[in-house]
Amino acid sequence: MPALTTRVKREDIDALLFDFGGVLVEIDFDRVLARWAELAAASFSQVKARFDHGEDYQRHERGEIDAVTYFASLRASLGIDLSDDGFADGWARVFGPEISATVALLPRLAAGVPIHLFSNTNATHHRYWSARYEFALRPLARRFISSEMGLRKPERAAFEHVARESGVPIGRILFFDDTAANIDGALAAGMPALRVRSPADVESAVAPWLEP
Repeated sequence: MPALTTRVKREDIDALLFDFGGVLVEIDFDRVLARWAELAAASFSQVKARFDHGEDYQRHERGEIDAVTYFASLRASLGIDLSDDGFADGWARVFGPEISATVALLPRLAAGVPIHLFSNTNATHHRYWSARYEFALRPLARRFISSEMGLRKPERAAFEHVARESGVPIGRILFFDDTAANIDGALAAGMPALRVRSPADVESAVAPWLEP
């Protein structure tokens, strides 16, 4: 199944599924790394060069390790002396403003089709952004959170879990994400998907649900 390049037909889709970071809210890991470097009196270039989204990062997002354990792994891999509170302080800075053009579509869409969220996120981040963006997220019927599921994008089982729990066949859920690997994972699982590069991509794809 190819990624969407043309307008989807409304009759072919029973639910819409949105990624969080990069689709509904701006994120920037450089803000996190800069804050960690500042608090640890370290070089930003060193912290940036050593940070990755490797095994411990992914285990944290699946809920397999807690924040204290993850921060300990960061302390070693980044080579900085920083308290758990310091890591938590910087960690929250990944989130920026809402992507207002897309967020404004959610209440309109929810009136005509179930809309859900699917986010790779750890428990600490989830608590933070659930409160900060509470109003923007209200139209979403369900939230599928990797650290609660024990699964994360782009794993096939994660997409299958979302379909099973939402009660919608996987081929009738339209998924929006800004990361190519996640789009590839959705498509491999049989879920129609659109890579989001701008709010205009979302608006074009959901146009059938916005028409009178």
